[in-house]
Amino acid sequence: MALAFHLKTKIWQTGALEWWGFIDNEDVYLGRREFPLPPEEGDEWQVRETGEVFRIVDGEIHRLGQRPVEESLW
Repeated sequence: MALAFHLKTKIWQTGALEWWGFIDNEDVYLGRREFPLPPEEGDEWQVRETGEVFRIVDGEIHRLGQRPVEESLW
């Protein structure tokens, strides 16, 4: 079975260009433009809409928690 981007976590993109993953037996929103492409080991990102932070460790996407979202000036 070929894994997308060599990740152990099942991920997919919707028609609205949103990225989702199956983490801890649930569908989890991973973001839009903030999702790293291609996702690589050690990448970390924050979803602007939710404040959730994720990191790729050993080929799996891990949820690290939430932190306040910094406002972008652009």
